[in-house]
Amino acid sequence: MRLFLKVLAALMAAFLLYNLWIFGHIVYWRGHNPAASSFMNEQLAKLQQDDPEAELRHKWVSYEQISPNLKRALIASEDAKFVDHEGFDWDGIEAAFEKNLKKGKIVAGGSTISQQLAKNLFLSSSKTPWRKLEEALITVMLETVLDKRRIFEIYLNVIEWGNGVFGAEAASRHYYRSSAARLSSAQAAKLAAMVPNPRYYDSHRGAPGLARKTRIIQRRMAYVELP
Repeated sequence: MRLFLKVLAALMAAFLLYNLWIFGHIVYWRGHNPAASSFMNEQLAKLQQDDPEAELRHKWVSYEQISPNLKRALIASEDAKFVDHEGFDWDGIEAAFEKNLKKGKIVAGGSTISQQLAKNLFLSSSKTPWRKLEEALITVMLETVLDKRRIFEIYLNVIEWGNGVFGAEAASRHYYRSSAARLSSAQAAKLAAMVPNPRYYDSHRGAPGLARKTRIIQRRMAYVELP
């Protein structure tokens, strides 16, 4: 029993220290930009298994250097209530649960932009109950320490958009040979439509359904409120 309590205490201490480490990073990122994310490091390691000299395509740009079209498209596509919620869209989570239950498999996630950022910055792509719990804790930290504009700025710069492509600037140049500041409404909507499965769409840019998703997002963009 004593050994069990010691192990439990050690695990709790490790959990606390890990989350303090995460919290410290988030506080630091109020005024500094993340150099990379967990997802970026994970993807780079995979690419370098085939090519040791492989590099990611990524360039940080400020919030002002990203087209409002892309900001509107992403919120319309990924998190319509972004400016209003405190990290979790409970209606969206309930709707996703009901949809998954009806289909008998996971077809919808219901994750907000804040939750996606938590996952991208610190966690792996594996899907486990532990990861979902940690994602929720990190989401609370992000929403507590950073304002919506900063959360969105980091999100725009670190999310995956293709094979080794991360962030709005790299994605804009990869797909359109343009800067993120100059994206049109249609271009932005298509980039937003690719976010749920970026590596697939990078290799299948004419995939069935992508054009339809793009049109739907473009129609919704006019109703988006930006942070």
